[in-house]
Amino acid sequence: MGKTLGELGWLDRVVVDSDIVLVDLAPAYAGASVELRPLLLAALAPLGVGQMGLREAPVIPRARPQGGLPGLDRVKNIIAVASGKGGVGKSTTAVNLALALAAEGARVGILDADIYGPSQPMMLGIPSGTKPGVKDNAWFLPIAVHGIEMISIGLLLDGDNTPVVWRGPKATGALLQLLQQTQWSDLDFLVVDMPPGTGDIQLTLAQKVPVAGAVIVTTPQDIALLDAKKGIEMFRKVDIPVLGVVENMALHVCSNCGHAEHIFGSGGGERIARDYRTELLGALPLDIRIREEVDAGRPTVVAEPEGEIATLYRQVARRVGAALAKAAQVDPKRIPNIVFE
Repeated sequence: MGKTLGELGWLDRVVVDSDIVLVDLAPAYAGASVELRPLLLAALAPLGVGQMGLREAPVIPRARPQGGLPGLDRVKNIIAVASGKGGVGKSTTAVNLALALAAEGARVGILDADIYGPSQPMMLGIPSGTKPGVKDNAWFLPIAVHGIEMISIGLLLDGDNTPVVWRGPKATGALLQLLQQTQWSDLDFLVVDMPPGTGDIQLTLAQKVPVAGAVIVTTPQDIALLDAKKGIEMFRKVDIPVLGVVENMALHVCSNCGHAEHIFGSGGGERIARDYRTELLGALPLDIRIREEVDAGRPTVVAEPEGEIATLYRQVARRVGAALAKAAQVDPKRIPNIVFE
């Protein structure tokens, strides 16, 4: 964050009892204590402190959306997870990011905005044929799964193999209906799994939906990077901040011999982040477990919560939270909300 705890106002309470220090933190993003604990212990050690108790109660702010759009009722921050092209692991990254934000202590939902190719129901292990509840004939009730809320056009189709054969206006209308007519439960973050490209859905999102920031997913491959740059440029043209880049399939380690190889190239995510003055949020490996776990309906953050890959996703989640905490914020006393009745 580039500031002291005092400047940030995160120190809620400090109690000193002999050689024990108890610290209550109110950080602006969930999971901040993971990095702060070793720093605090190192600072207290020269003072003879033997033990430290650290409690975290995040107070997540509402970041200012693009173009002065009013915020959604019950949703503080909308995060668009996008890619310039398909096949780079955007949906896998989106669902693990949502689960990682929840694991860090935030209240999270995920909206599957890939109208033509919805995948979140399968990735989250929702049984085929499951339909969202309806309240007052006006609201969809999101599906609660793995500690987050989820809604998808895939829940409204007749069977997993039913294609969505719609023109652009109908698809964008469906996206807005899913977003605005779902009764979310006071979320800190709503992760939107975007379709690939820079078409109707993306334009509708930019013009009508209050987005706090975008996360761009790419592989290190030059062709993928070319399209990722287009995605970044698109969000900048519509005044949506790019929070950072996630480099997926960055490195493959052979499960038999341990040989590490950059199958899709190396350093691409870092280069694009540097060129566009944004942050490399993380680099995820090309690992068979990630694929197996989402296919089984238990993404990596849930299947192996203490594993090395889940740790990488949680680092990405904390960096996303920090980026939003540093962004321009809306005065909580002056928050206009869109309420649909």
